[in-house]
Amino acid sequence: MSVSNADANRHKMKLSELPTGEEAYIVSVGGGGAFRKRILEMGFVKGKLVRSIKNAPLNDPIEYKILDYYVSLRREEARLIDVEAVTLVSDNMQSFDVKEEGAFELPPPPPHVIKVAFVGNPNCGKTTLFNSMSGSNEHTGNYSGVTVSATEIRFEYNEYRFEIVDLPGTYSVSAYSPEETFVRNKLLEYDPDIVLNVLDATNLTRNLYLTTQLLDMGERMIAALNMYDEFEKSNNHLDYVHLGRMIGVPMVPTVGVKGRGVTALLDKMIDVYEGKDQFVRRVRINYGLNIEEALQQIVHIIETRGEVPETVSPRYMAIKLLENDMDFVWDNFKADDVQDQINAMVAIREDLVQTLQTSDLESYLTDLRYGFIDGALNETYKGSGVENDSRSQRIDKLLTHRFWGIPIFLLFVYIMFECTFTLGEYPMDWIEAGVEVIVTFLNDILPSGAVKDLIVDGIVKGVGGVIVFLPNILILFLFITFMEDTGYMARAA
Repeated sequence: MSVSNADANRHKMKLSELPTGEEAYIVSVGGGGAFRKRILEMGFVKGKLVRSIKNAPLNDPIEYKILDYYVSLRREEARLIDVEAVTLVSDNMQSFDVKEEGAFELPPPPPHVIKVAFVGNPNCGKTTLFNSMSGSNEHTGNYSGVTVSATEIRFEYNEYRFEIVDLPGTYSVSAYSPEETFVRNKLLEYDPDIVLNVLDATNLTRNLYLTTQLLDMGERMIAALNMYDEFEKSNNHLDYVHLGRMIGVPMVPTVGVKGRGVTALLDKMIDVYEGKDQFVRRVRINYGLNIEEALQQIVHIIETRGEVPETVSPRYMAIKLLENDMDFVWDNFKADDVQDQINAMVAIREDLVQTLQTSDLESYLTDLRYGFIDGALNETYKGSGVENDSRSQRIDKLLTHRFWGIPIFLLFVYIMFECTFTLGEYPMDWIEAGVEVIVTFLNDILPSGAVKDLIVDGIVKGVGGVIVFLPNILILFLFITFMEDTGYMARAA
């Protein structure tokens, strides 16, 4: 191979074409979205020197060295980066030996990770949609709260890894109940890339209230209009495209129990994550002149005289102060003279209370949020004028009937305990028989003494006496879990 000095010093190519062991300068980075942002953050900027270290056994991925650290890129990603080679490899240069120690242990580069939080009202079908989306349930982890918990699943779709947390059903993120506090704190702690707000399409007004609070938090959202098949049967009409454009939240119709809309939802998450969805934007609810002026004053104090965590927006902090959620304010607002600054912000709230002549500013804000919801639905929702009971409502009329509800509940309790002890009797007998076989065997082979007594009477019979009740416990908890997950326990209560 013969080239001129000028060619050798200024040979432009794709990074994927850079021979092993050679160096080159970054000229430009193509692509878009999260890939381009992350690759630039890793130091792949114009003028930086990059060196090709080695190829994986199948020539993909490729390991590079830049800014004194090593990074692996897939070949298709490296093709998006233009470089200018310092030298060219000669014909007799040896290629990378794929048998080099450790070469086969090079892991593939991780896919793009999208962190998603499932949030929605109780009984909106959130968990059903969550289960439909998770598919194989490859990984499940539990995060326990005081009385509530969240469940996480991880799976890959179209070269993206989704890490989705299913948060407890809640009607709001105010600090009225453990569920509400847990959901709010988890959102701030988990800091998801996308919040998937699951809405019951048959009860939009009530479900959208939580959406307005998430808007106040500044979350980047997608709305799943779940139970959309029941909404369509009601002959009502919703221009969800226009509604999503108005509030800056793209909406996707779904039917969790049938798996409808799951693929569209995943594709939409990818578009939002990559910044390709034109609807997503931060929408601020206008609470009126007086409240907005008070919010601006409080935000000014927060930004100039103190600080809040990165996951908490100053405006949301100001709203929580107006709602008198002082525990949240004390937990998240930091300042050298924190007491004085909080007193100053409280004084602004008291002045606003006098101006609005209301003793309950939180209820005042709640009314304004519902006014925002009504205004949005007035432009996008048209009811049929005919009330149709959903399947869930028809079942509820029977199971929660004022006369028949209690006998039906007692019948379910009777069935639960009858199955627990009747069906559980068979595996209990098997366990007892198995323990007896083990005891007989050990009695025959072990010599008399303290060791035999410890093993036979202490360990085998002791453990056997406990696990014999395991079938009853499993059956009992199976029934309880079924009644809780279907929502029957809450309705019966």
